[in-house]
Amino acid sequence: MKVLITDKINECVKDIIADVSEVVFLPTMSEDELTNIIGEYDALMVRSQTKVTRKIIEAGKNLKIIGRAGVGVDNIDVEAATEKGIIVVNSPDGNTIAASEHTIALMLAISRNIVPAVVSTKEAKWNRDKFTGNELFGKTLGVMGFGRIGRKVVHIALSIGMKVIVYDPFATEEIVQKVGAVYETSLDEFLPKLDYLSLHIPKTPETNNIINKDNLCKMKKNAIIINCSRGGLVNEEDLKQALENGTIAAAAVDVFVNEPKIETCPLVEYKNDNLILTPHLGASTKEAQINVALDVAKQIKQVLSGGYTESAVNIPSLNPEKLEPVKDYMKIAENAGEMIMQISTGKIKSFEITAQGELINLDIQPLEVAVLKGALSSMLQDVNYVNAPYLAKQRGIEVKTIKSETPSTFTGILKVKLTTDKEVNNVSVSLIAKNIARIVKLNDYDVIIKPQPHILIVPHINQPAMIAKVATTLSSDGINIGSMNVSENIKGSNMSIMAINVDRIIESDMIDKISQIDGVHQPKYIKLTSGYTL
Repeated sequence: MKVLITDKINECVKDIIADVSEVVFLPTMSEDELTNIIGEYDALMVRSQTKVTRKIIEAGKNLKIIGRAGVGVDNIDVEAATEKGIIVVNSPDGNTIAASEHTIALMLAISRNIVPAVVSTKEAKWNRDKFTGNELFGKTLGVMGFGRIGRKVVHIALSIGMKVIVYDPFATEEIVQKVGAVYETSLDEFLPKLDYLSLHIPKTPETNNIINKDNLCKMKKNAIIINCSRGGLVNEEDLKQALENGTIAAAAVDVFVNEPKIETCPLVEYKNDNLILTPHLGASTKEAQINVALDVAKQIKQVLSGGYTESAVNIPSLNPEKLEPVKDYMKIAENAGEMIMQISTGKIKSFEITAQGELINLDIQPLEVAVLKGALSSMLQDVNYVNAPYLAKQRGIEVKTIKSETPSTFTGILKVKLTTDKEVNNVSVSLIAKNIARIVKLNDYDVIIKPQPHILIVPHINQPAMIAKVATTLSSDGINIGSMNVSENIKGSNMSIMAINVDRIIESDMIDKISQIDGVHQPKYIKLTSGYTL
């Protein structure tokens, strides 16, 4: 077997792979050059420079695995690799220490005026009074996100005497308190308490620009923001204005919306000393780069030796014998996880997954993983079949599976129950024929829903003209109805629901219009992204 390494990666990886494969280093190759030779290799290892395109992947007739020595895989066509059955792996843990240390370094540098003090002293000036700073000891740090890096930052901050408050809807109070921090569930209550805010959350549609003008105004005037997570979490223009007008005291930023082309970034224009900018150095340590290289090398060795890997981003690391009997249910199980998250409010406490019908004779562990993947993907980045159970456990989410012999109308049915601190919701899914999946029950409503990308759920009083009113409201904005199913009333109630498949995203203003229809109660738009079966 042969492994090709095309970027600057520490040669220590040879020691890991050499006993199962020949290792070849050929850095700085063009797409055409790589395409011409990739067919000879069983594995490819890259950093961020090499762009592993569909053309390269399709030429890799012997490729079994592509390893990214780092976290992000945006330089790899993961979809093309998946289509070819090629595993793509990364190293999500290798840069934890580096990123958390850089966060603390920026916090110290901005607090003690290190950057302007260095510049001034190198100009032979002696300005001790001018650069008087602030101690971290005794100050309150808010950590937004309690994943690997956020948790490490909490540990370091506590060790130097800071008070720490954690905001993470996916964590639990018990887990946060266990490390000595305080847990906060409300962003509005969280922000005003902080002397420092450090962000460690993924960038998703929900978190994009989460720190904007409105939220900056909720913070103390002496507050300092540190962002070593993702560009776009903090609105760059709003942050610049907040620094200019004294809404907050200072900021240190390592990540940007447009990297590496930051010439037009508003923060680059800001020249005062209360802002530090660094060029995405969070993972840029010699140790981190060795760690990620060794980690990916070990995974390549495992796969080439016929084993399974722990950090596959595209292919479930599940025993094929377990997966085969339930594979037709995998996508609809993901859809169930996505949907139940979008109809629920509050902090997640537990999932209960119940199998009925033909599923009780099968190993449903893969379906449990699929439900968790769908659910957690609505809030977190890079959730896959491998890490979904770990992410749930890390956040204190209880997961229980049950096999029920209760008779079912369908051949097989999977029921997902989500309990939060505010409510309980249920979604049931089934295959009504081979490769034809449906959502078949929503809480107490029996309703058949096609798991397509855009779904509108409209709970309503069962009275004349309700369907016409909703349809007319949708059509007024050019929204086309693909299909609709209306449930019967719940026993003892005059309530039912419409489940409507539409052709595009429904914006909040349209939801508001539908809410104003007399008899409609809390309509919700559901977006399914995990793939769907018609």
